[in-house]
Parts: sequence; structure tokens; C-alpha cells
Amino acid sequence: MNKLNAVDWVALVLVVVGGLNWGLVGVLDLDLVATLFGDMSTISRVVYALVGLSAIYMAATSMKLSKQ
Repeated sequence: MNKLNAVDWVALVLVVVGGLNWGLVGVLDLDLVATLFGDMSTISRVVYALVGLSAIYMAATSMKLSKQ
């Protein structure tokens, strides 16, 4: 089994944060990222972009691992 490197951990944390944020949006109508950093502020947009890139990275990594 491969160990997770630093990039894997960062991506995993960001995907979990994104998932929890969307859960809060769905259940409580609360966007935690927007609440913390401002509605579509530059920082919020960076966080959203990093979460999206992390999801792409995790999807690509999981496909690569499933072929091993």
C-alpha cells in the first residue's frame, strides 16, 4: 500500500472541507467559506478553486491506484 505524501494529504483535507461545506449548504443553507471569507471574495474564490483542483487530483489519483 502506498503512503500518502504531503500533496495527497492537502488534497484530501481540501476535499473533506469542500464536502463538509456542501453538506452545510444543503442541510442548513450555510456556506461556511463565504461566511468566513466573504461572499465570492478573492480568498473565497481561491478556496473554491483549490477544493475543485483537489477533487480533480483525488479522482485522478484514485483511478491510478485502482489500476495497480
